[in-house]
Amino acid sequence: MAHKRKNIKSKKQKRSPRSLKAIQPNAAGIDLGSREHWVAGPPLEDETPNVERFGTTTPELFRLADWLKQQGVETVAMESTGVYWIPLFEILESRGFEVVLANARQIRNVPGRKTDMIDSQWVQLLHACGLLRGSFRPSDDICQLRALIRERNTMVEQRSDWVRRMQKYLDQMNICVHQAVSDITGVTGMAIIRAIVDGERDPHTLARLRDRRCRKSEAQIAEHLTGNWRAEHLFNLRQALKMYDQLCAVIADYDSEILSYIATLQPADTSDESAPPPASKSKAKNLVKRGQEPMRQALYQLCGVDLTTIDGIGVDTSTVIVSELGLDFTVFPNENHFVSYLRLAPNLSISAGKKVPKKSKASTCTRVATALRMAALTLRRSKTALGAFYRRVAWRKGASVAVFATARKLAQLIYRLVRYGQAYVDTGTEAYEARFKQRRIKLFTKALNDMGYNVEPLKTEEAILA
Repeated sequence: MAHKRKNIKSKKQKRSPRSLKAIQPNAAGIDLGSREHWVAGPPLEDETPNVERFGTTTPELFRLADWLKQQGVETVAMESTGVYWIPLFEILESRGFEVVLANARQIRNVPGRKTDMIDSQWVQLLHACGLLRGSFRPSDDICQLRALIRERNTMVEQRSDWVRRMQKYLDQMNICVHQAVSDITGVTGMAIIRAIVDGERDPHTLARLRDRRCRKSEAQIAEHLTGNWRAEHLFNLRQALKMYDQLCAVIADYDSEILSYIATLQPADTSDESAPPPASKSKAKNLVKRGQEPMRQALYQLCGVDLTTIDGIGVDTSTVIVSELGLDFTVFPNENHFVSYLRLAPNLSISAGKKVPKKSKASTCTRVATALRMAALTLRRSKTALGAFYRRVAWRKGASVAVFATARKLAQLIYRLVRYGQAYVDTGTEAYEARFKQRRIKLFTKALNDMGYNVEPLKTEEAILA
């Protein structure tokens, strides 16, 4: 008995992905690499792939841009792979192409066999069909400022590491400078360390270097400065101090370069304007102590607003915000979109009508979010409305949630200030607590009324006696 042959479709009969409607016919896709770039242009007239391979040298990148011009390409999509995209992105942008920098997580699942050539065609197909969303990138002027500030912050982190090493070498000799003073990089701490490096060993002589504002007396400080002076630890301390001083000089050069560059970006009509003094006397004192007042004035002339008026936001945080996000906040439709971009929105998914919490992804914290979290942490003892908000959330849900919630509130205040010019006004701890108390009274009164109770406020004398 003859068996009937089943009508099975072969792989060649499968529907081609090219059946998707192309809304950008003059689109190209690039698969980036460290040694070669694969570029897929618009398909040829017979629908055959139009793929070319290029090197990564600068002449090859110029040839790549010329090839795209010959193919009539107007918009190009590429993955944000390491730092390999930066030279090509800048060259294509200078040639007038619309460049879309797509997140690799959105396009990594390539159907079929995975090769560099197929990757480039997949990127081109998605971009031609309008299925790729470009990552946010500020203007080129802000990108140059961002490069300077990022490297400056890297130098600051390295300097902090050498401070920890100095403290380690002192502890190995049982010289507890960090117990004698609150900050070993302060006036008293650095004076003692430099005297030790110069050969001074008498604890009382070292204690006399204390600043008059130190809380501890010379006798108390001298007790912490008696230790075991071993040659190898002293040598390590001397080298660490050299590295610390060298990094301080490098950071000073970066500050000078950043101020000079910001001056070139400032509008001509704002060169004579100056930011008003901070409302907080302690913040004004810290700005002068750290030498950050010139940077604050430069940022004010560049932005037209003073971000340091918001409690918890300092000059360093302001520089990170301006360099990472730029000055045009219209790219974020509203403050909720802005907060979500900063990864400061609750990460909750909904399934079957219920909220399902998910674990945060590995890259859920941006530089701005990190800076805002640090700013939120400084408000835990602040006598401000934001400080009261932090403490209330911390009392209910813990410190980690309080840091996240306060950072989110700071992001909202920054968006309102930069986008709409809505100035921040601190109402104080007492006013915040009074508003919170009124909300609680209203909530409890409504709950008791729903249960059939009649709630009336006590008279003044009865309230005082109670």
